[in-house]
Amino acid sequence: MPLDQSFTGRSYPPGDVYEVGREKIREFADAVGATSPLHRDPAAARAAGYPDVIAPPTFATVISMKATGIVVDDPELGLDYSRVVHGSQTFVHHRPMVAGDRLVSVVHVDDVQTRMGNDFLTIRAEIATEDGEAVCTSTGLLVARGEDA
Repeated sequence: MPLDQSFTGRSYPPGDVYEVGREKIREFADAVGATSPLHRDPAAARAAGYPDVIAPPTFATVISMKATGIVVDDPELGLDYSRVVHGSQTFVHHRPMVAGDRLVSVVHVDDVQTRMGNDFLTIRAEIATEDGEAVCTSTGLLVARGEDA
């Protein structure tokens, strides 16, 4: 059954706070092969003008995936996650994520379409500090393969 297209335009309230930690940044940097000392060395980060170590740009995936789970898990949408492939992901960084940041995400369903038997779901997460400072806009496309795909 196709996804409920009336979800287009739906927004969800901010989720739980995600506190960015130095160790999580280091682990992520190791996992993606990011070797900059700005991801590991607080003194190097401060010398570059940051208050603490900064996360690699794709660290936003950690936060956006957690946040968009509210849409993916919504039973009213009708998404069979076992049939989902990741179509695309983009990030617009307003500033780097820094160790110590306390971030919240507001999730929006930007589009729901069915084409050639497949469902296309575009989800946007606006990631900001608790005080409302914009940090990153993450937009992802999920494709739910149709029964005949």
